[in-house]
Amino acid sequence: MYQWEKWVDSRERLFWTLQTAGWCGFAIVYYIGSFLAEMRSIWLFIIILNAYAGWLLTIPLRYLYRWAMSLSPLKMLLIVVSSMYVIALAWAVVKNFNNWTIYKKGYQPEEWYMYFYNTVDALIVMGCWTGAYFGIKNYQMLLKEKQNVLKASSMAHQAHIKMLRYQLNPHFLFNTLNAISTLILMKENKTAGAMVSRLSDFLRYSLDKDPIKRVPLKQEIQALELYLEIEKVRFEDRLQVTWDIQQKAQDALVPSLILQPLIENSIKYAISRLQEGGQISIAARTFGDDLMLEVADNGPLTDMSEGELFRTNGVGLTNIRERLQSLYADNFSFVIAQNKPNGIKVNIRIPHELAEMSHEN
Repeated sequence: MYQWEKWVDSRERLFWTLQTAGWCGFAIVYYIGSFLAEMRSIWLFIIILNAYAGWLLTIPLRYLYRWAMSLSPLKMLLIVVSSMYVIALAWAVVKNFNNWTIYKKGYQPEEWYMYFYNTVDALIVMGCWTGAYFGIKNYQMLLKEKQNVLKASSMAHQAHIKMLRYQLNPHFLFNTLNAISTLILMKENKTAGAMVSRLSDFLRYSLDKDPIKRVPLKQEIQALELYLEIEKVRFEDRLQVTWDIQQKAQDALVPSLILQPLIENSIKYAISRLQEGGQISIAARTFGDDLMLEVADNGPLTDMSEGELFRTNGVGLTNIRERLQSLYADNFSFVIAQNKPNGIKVNIRIPHELAEMSHEN
């Protein structure tokens, strides 16, 4: 990231720097203009007081505008205009008071409304301040969005590479190819051919799918079925899988291969450690504007603390959380809990987005 972008991204530092520099600039320009009017030297002191008053009065605008940005456009506009007008009036009163009290040595107008003299000039200055604030704010938002896209790309790529590293791991391929070899020796050539086809299709899907883009859930289910059929060759009846996929959820968009590492963990830490075998449950349903995904197993008890598993060489959990964070910011949840009566249950909540509404497909 460029130094300028780093400086702009630091909101507190940027605001106070520009706030101070802006009002200092106002005082300098105003002082230079006073030479044309041949003002007395005391006028410099008044300019400094006015600039300092403007510096103080515009600080609350920052917090009002920040709050207003979370409201609807109409409400935001009303709050911005009204608060800008109130601050402009207050600043006009301060400027007139300083001018009359100091420069005109205690002059007081006959009518109270004269304190609001030159309000238009104050409105222009406050309008410029407001325009600069929202302009810089929008630039910061664009910069943040750019950073999130870059981070999502990087994290998704890392998660994809780690997943592929396991898929292409000699141990994984050895088990699969050994099962195929056994089928051939047993003269079950048709089954062996089907297994080769499934392995080829699964690896092709893994390699072809862009980890940055999202795909319909039904495509993910097809890939998971291929993966599980390969694993069933190793575990046979010891591996039982139940599906509970709501029809409405099948067209929802999900990050590619987001569930495969969870199923992989269940096989590694649950099914393989149960002599009689075990069960993996995969569910998906919509709830309001959210898509709820769940992978659960009935494996042996696992130590947990504050939603974290105590496992060595765990596969994919950290990458899944970081990938969801990059793709959805704070609009997601990733919860790991004990399943009842035994096992682990992982729940993922992401926004419910339909394939036909996305620009990614």
